[in-house]
Amino acid sequence: MHRIASAAVVALGLALVAPGSSGAATSSSCPTPPKVDADNFNRPGGDSGANVANPYFPLTPGKTYVYRGKEDDHPTEDRFAVTDKTKSFTIGGGTIKAREVHDQVFTNNKLTEDTFDWFAQDDDGTVWYFGEDTKELEDGQVVSTEGSWEAGVKGANAGIFMEANPKVGDKYKQEDAKGVAEDCAEILSTTASVKVPYGSFNDAVQTKEFSLLEPGVEDNKWYAKGIGEVREETVKGGNDFLELVSIK
Repeated sequence: MHRIASAAVVALGLALVAPGSSGAATSSSCPTPPKVDADNFNRPGGDSGANVANPYFPLTPGKTYVYRGKEDDHPTEDRFAVTDKTKSFTIGGGTIKAREVHDQVFTNNKLTEDTFDWFAQDDDGTVWYFGEDTKELEDGQVVSTEGSWEAGVKGANAGIFMEANPKVGDKYKQEDAKGVAEDCAEILSTTASVKVPYGSFNDAVQTKEFSLLEPGVEDNKWYAKGIGEVREETVKGGNDFLELVSIK
């Protein structure tokens, strides 16, 4: 799920470097991810990247994750459905297939956001974010597509969504579409404990996530091994939260 992160933060971070990148991060930036190489998405059975099996962000076709909480003080439900569909991206010297996820947000029981996200896993196990087609709705009508982007289109690059081996202090760019989507993440812990309606988990990865386009907002997310994301909350600039309540 990528809900709150699209409205996220000013980083407090140290000068840390994303895997495969160079240069230091500052309090208002994060390292640009390395360019994707299609040759790195060819592991056996990987379907050129569409088989996403990272333990902290597994995407099994047919599973729907249901989250509940509040956004802007309104009751909210998020349905994160992993589809059996893929989208092909011609980038990095070849074609990479990404898994398509259908993410819908319901506010006061009305559909307010309808998004298709695309993720692919490289041979080392890192999950990359290849873009999203997002629509905001009011009374059933589309009022905005702001934030939509695709890797390889208009200079946008794929971002790192979940590392193969997260380490405290790692900082990386999840979305790299300049002026459109520039979300970042920093690993705060790999041994966090978190309790949500779906269950209690230890040794979770806890991240701080933020956007270079929305300074002043900061979110934390928790990813449980073998499950994926289980909780997210705004810790600076708001009081939104979502918790995993079921997997169907």
